[in-house]
Amino acid sequence: MEPSNIISRLRQFDAYPKTLEDFRVKTFGGAIVTLISSMLMFILFISELNYYLTKEVHPELFVDTSRGHKIPIHIDVTFPRLACSLLSTDAMDASGEQQIDVDHNLFKRRLTLDGEPISTDVEKQETPKKVIGGKKVNVTENPEKALLDPNRCESCYGAETVSDSCCNTCESVREAYRKKGWAFKPAEVEQCQREGWDEKMKEQQNEGCQLFGTLEVNKVAGNFHFAPGKSFNQHHVHVHDLQSLGGQKFNMTHKVKTLSFGKPYPGIMNPLDGVHVMADKEQMMFQYFVKIVPTMYVKIDGSIVHSNQFSVTRHSKVVSSGFGDSGLPGMFIMYELSPMMVSYTEKQRSFMHFLTGVCAIIGGIFTVAGLIDSMIYHSSRAIQKKIELGKAS
Repeated sequence: MEPSNIISRLRQFDAYPKTLEDFRVKTFGGAIVTLISSMLMFILFISELNYYLTKEVHPELFVDTSRGHKIPIHIDVTFPRLACSLLSTDAMDASGEQQIDVDHNLFKRRLTLDGEPISTDVEKQETPKKVIGGKKVNVTENPEKALLDPNRCESCYGAETVSDSCCNTCESVREAYRKKGWAFKPAEVEQCQREGWDEKMKEQQNEGCQLFGTLEVNKVAGNFHFAPGKSFNQHHVHVHDLQSLGGQKFNMTHKVKTLSFGKPYPGIMNPLDGVHVMADKEQMMFQYFVKIVPTMYVKIDGSIVHSNQFSVTRHSKVVSSGFGDSGLPGMFIMYELSPMMVSYTEKQRSFMHFLTGVCAIIGGIFTVAGLIDSMIYHSSRAIQKKIELGKAS
């Protein structure tokens, strides 16, 4: 068979027969349809390209078999009506471990009632100072006793221990009493009278406090809370010393900038972030019941982020006394862990799927646009013929 015959036979399989340029008719309606369809093609192509460039995340649910992990709790909470010197943080869990008056990874910043920082320092609160003889020393009721012997060893009023037998400051006496589980009465302590402890408490009554940092807890059910008064254990009961605060009433209004259980990962939502709770009454106890779901996020490069999601419900009530059956004013977070774990895995979307989508967009719009153009063209011609026949008659 000659090559010319083969080529002529192959032409019979052409699914796209061409018409001569002289027989083509270009219309205004066709131009409008072409412009609109081209715009749609471009918009849908950009949408498909953006979908292809984003990562696909596959969720999976399975039983959590991990053991021995700690849960880091990232905290940034502001109490605009509670002074830092009154605020303490405690954590305890079902294993029996207790963290009393946590301060190693948590920091406090004193605030005015308008929410402005009093200073940039985030260290522990210190006794007020003044300059005497070119040196900064503690403020005392008796200036002549201000310069004290640095090697002195003052009494702990019966709360001495083998490691700590000297209490030279009011705070050290208070800490010794806390470790013993005794109620602290600053009026009976010479160090507190000398340092003007009562005046310091009155000065800080009209202040707020920002508490931020990280708290690590065991991976078991438990709770942590922010409440006024130094905490201690008395007869195996966790209590807060509010008697030394002179029967103050506490406003537990709080703003939560962030509260999360674990590292952040793409798409995480912490339901307490940005929460602002106004205490319409004094001595209110706010309880947050949190259900934690362990979460593992596997990034496209293979790195793994271990974190937690959680849901929360809130309950509040007015307590009648500082401690006891009626509760304690403060912010309490009770958490439980789910036995199930959620895993999110990032994957790159298929290029073949993207190519198929682009072809479907172009082909579909081109075909539909051709049908619409043909319908407009033939309809306009039919109407035009009827108008011409009407004029002829």
